[in-house]
Amino acid sequence: MKILGISCFYHDSAAALCADGAIVAAAEEERFTRKKHDPSFPKQAIDFCLRHAGLKISEIDYVVFYEKPFVKMERLLASYVATWPRSYRSFVTAMPVWLREKMHIPSAIRKETGFEGEILFTDHHVAHAASCFLCSPFDEAAIFTIDGVGEWNTASYGTGKGGRVEVTHEINFPHSLGLLYSAFTGYLGFRVNDGEYKVMGMAPYGEPRYADKVRELVGINDDGSFRLNMDYFAYHYRLENLAPKFVELFGPPRPPESPFYTERLFPGKDLPGWDDEWARECQRFADIAHSIQEVTEEAMLKTAAFLHRETGMGRLCLAGGVALNCVANGELLRRTPFKDIWIQPGAGDSGAAIGAALYVHNTILGNPRGWVMNHAYLGPSFDEESIRKWLDEQRIPYTEYTAEELPRAVAGLIAGKNVVGFYHGRMEFGPRALGARSILADPRTAEMKDILNEKIKHREQFRPFAPAVLAERAGEYFELGCADAPYMLIVGEVRPEKRGVIPAVTHADNTARPQTVRRDSNPRYYDIIAEFEKITGVPVIINTSFNVRGEPIVLTPSQAYRCFATTDMDYVVLERFVVSKRDIRPDQVPPPPEWLLLDR
Repeated sequence: MKILGISCFYHDSAAALCADGAIVAAAEEERFTRKKHDPSFPKQAIDFCLRHAGLKISEIDYVVFYEKPFVKMERLLASYVATWPRSYRSFVTAMPVWLREKMHIPSAIRKETGFEGEILFTDHHVAHAASCFLCSPFDEAAIFTIDGVGEWNTASYGTGKGGRVEVTHEINFPHSLGLLYSAFTGYLGFRVNDGEYKVMGMAPYGEPRYADKVRELVGINDDGSFRLNMDYFAYHYRLENLAPKFVELFGPPRPPESPFYTERLFPGKDLPGWDDEWARECQRFADIAHSIQEVTEEAMLKTAAFLHRETGMGRLCLAGGVALNCVANGELLRRTPFKDIWIQPGAGDSGAAIGAALYVHNTILGNPRGWVMNHAYLGPSFDEESIRKWLDEQRIPYTEYTAEELPRAVAGLIAGKNVVGFYHGRMEFGPRALGARSILADPRTAEMKDILNEKIKHREQFRPFAPAVLAERAGEYFELGCADAPYMLIVGEVRPEKRGVIPAVTHADNTARPQTVRRDSNPRYYDIIAEFEKITGVPVIINTSFNVRGEPIVLTPSQAYRCFATTDMDYVVLERFVVSKRDIRPDQVPPPPEWLLLDR
């Protein structure tokens, strides 16, 4: 049985191929088009999935779409009617797109792929629920899905047992915890559906001084259900998120791309161009960020407690965009009765493509579960000989290592305070780099964080970097509340005695978002960390995504090389080939990103 899952037309479009109950390939369209959060039809992601499996589209039994467009259209029209005439501008903007594209999903699928078989549709939140439970190692679990909005649902609760997923409780639009958080994301000067994690990074520099004001916007019941005071919002009737009353309550919003600095971030006002008045404004923004994070956690904790009482189950599965809030996830693990939590690495809309395919295979068709998602390496790879040929053709000097020699060599470079781009194996699925398309560095000096932010990633200085740690040693360095956190989706405290050992990955509130690494999921990556420990005594390295600000994570070796060559990275590792910055000439920086020799 071959089932192709598709998610698209909102953000983070993706495709996933389920073959006989196992996800054998999955990828986000943005990695191919180089458009971050690309919502377009995932034509290239589909092509990759089919190529990887050696299949033609005619060999696919079902194509399944991750939501029901007509039900979503019903919600849009109902919202426009309820808020008319304020909704007029949004209506005339949205309707042409819906009438031209989004109402014609079967036609789009057949046109883009040539598929002639049966096309199925799942509920958006059912796809989310399936994407976490049916991938998990649990035989049964409570399920909590929470995002901006699907068709009508903004949050849903239910259970998974065996191969079945059931949604039992729903919260509907316009009341949305995800859209509440996004409203604050935009208010704080970040792009909605892209900058929510930046709000999490900013929050530790503030205090929850505005939490009571946030609670004026959202009423949270003991069962975790909530209702927003819609007087403060505009997303249900116009393109903007905020009503004037919101700004009256919290003050002027932060201008996008404006500088951010506080005395906690720069003790002693150690920053050129420091302005006391603006620093006070930045502190207000940080306090607001902390406040919305606290209230979000409060709602999720109440929901989880209710789910535990209702289901009596000891395990919880999470999905939806809000499940990427790794700070809240850590609180759920430590402050609820659930013994274990599982979160799919592509918890947002991209992962719903996986969920839609598995839901049809297991729940609709009744096939038993026999697959567990124990790693996220589901994307494309490039063979060593192709990489060698390309390097030789470009006359790029490199050192070739054996598979046995490479981990020690790379670990030595990292221990020598070099920043190393690491490209190996199949690309990760989901928004996190997990040791296949990663930039690696030494966590033992605080200065490394500034080097990465300023010279390579070109991003805000308040944002933290994540550690990768040998799974069996994680408990020595981090208080996570769980043995495994392979997808960087749980924040925990760095143990007090280790904060001075790994300052580059210890955030302002003494927390970190680690990736626990096991050898059976990525042997080469694991061995690099193990060799780093032999050299330094520390089983932890910095792992950040192999990209620069505003770009998707690199897909191809040529993209990896260009990112290395045009930043202050010291080395790039392309499988077994290591290139040093000091060995390349200025004319060996590749042409613009659209030139991709190995992308064919």
